[in-house]
Amino acid sequence: MTALSTHSGSLDAWMGEHVEGLIALRRHMHTHPELSGQETATTELVAERLALAGLTPRRLAVGTGLVCDLEPTTPSSAPAFALRADLDALAMADEKGASYSSQTPGVAHACGHDVHTAIVLGAGLYFAHHPDQLPGPVRLLFQPAEERVPGGALDVIADGGLDDIGAIVGLHCEPKLDVGTIGLKSGPISSAADMAVITISGPGGHTARPELTVDLVTVAARIVRELPSRVDSQLAAGGFGSGEVKLVFGAIHAGDAANVIPTHCTLKASIRTPLIEVWECLPELVEQEVMSIIADTDAGVMVDYTHGVPPVVNDGDVTATVWIAATDTVGAESVVPVEQSWGGDDFAWFTRELPGTYVRLGVRAPHGPTLDLHAGMFDVDERAIGIGVRLLVETVRQHFAPPR
Repeated sequence: MTALSTHSGSLDAWMGEHVEGLIALRRHMHTHPELSGQETATTELVAERLALAGLTPRRLAVGTGLVCDLEPTTPSSAPAFALRADLDALAMADEKGASYSSQTPGVAHACGHDVHTAIVLGAGLYFAHHPDQLPGPVRLLFQPAEERVPGGALDVIADGGLDDIGAIVGLHCEPKLDVGTIGLKSGPISSAADMAVITISGPGGHTARPELTVDLVTVAARIVRELPSRVDSQLAAGGFGSGEVKLVFGAIHAGDAANVIPTHCTLKASIRTPLIEVWECLPELVEQEVMSIIADTDAGVMVDYTHGVPPVVNDGDVTATVWIAATDTVGAESVVPVEQSWGGDDFAWFTRELPGTYVRLGVRAPHGPTLDLHAGMFDVDERAIGIGVRLLVETVRQHFAPPR
């Protein structure tokens, strides 16, 4: 029997025994989601499962999140290969009505982080139970606060989580792809995602006499209406194509009474771009255009611009390795190219430090509805968990294998 068939047979047997447990673990996390930076119970749950397998996870200095190293039985001087998962949930309602729906009001795993965690844990447990099949050192990263700008990946880096790592792979649920399909892309696969809070102020007054004061709601409306097109025009004038930025306001608050012109108004916008060059110039450009819009209004203004995350840029060689692993896992016909997304992910901080690739894992039930990420009805076909474990196990094997 060949080494490959032995390996595959062992993985088949292990998955037959453990995949239902991984699904149950995912459902437990789905029922008990925790917000960014508050993933205490989730961290404890993962740490407990790793410890039961004889591993020694280390909690991050920030209090949540884990790093866990797996060493091969044959000593290796090769840099470690990292597998990353994210632990946190979103501040939103779970509207599915499933038996495992969130029991925490206003918090839900609507982005699939519970699935990512179950998959990386499963890959780690497989190698913990089969140390003779671990071809080189592997580090499991269970990261907190992916949903919080600028992201918990920076906490992992600050805590030495990437020390002695040669390459990294992560995966993300993709509800536009059927379960059993794996999407890959070399180069940029996500977009930069920033946030701006614009606070404008004035003396206030009576709505019967708006000409005697600064009508802040009208000023706010002007900012909402003009800022996106002004930023786009300035970028086009600077040599970039039109449409390279999505500047969208998600929140506005000003006053409480219909007959009172308020003294303060706050606007919150998300700002996204697929281009790293645009991302780097956006803070100055957004503030400049806000100032221009309100220049003739006598309103005061403060622009608090927060750089979120840059685009995730997938390394060509690491992506090629995953492509081989994916082909071996699901077949060549089920490995598909994907486009760069307007969504952001703090996995970008990892790919700025070392070679890596971010994988799109199909989770849509065949012939089922396409439920977008961050939607109250979001759910997955849980067969994706077993596929994800197989993919990561095979990716580890391919990473340390001699070139074909």
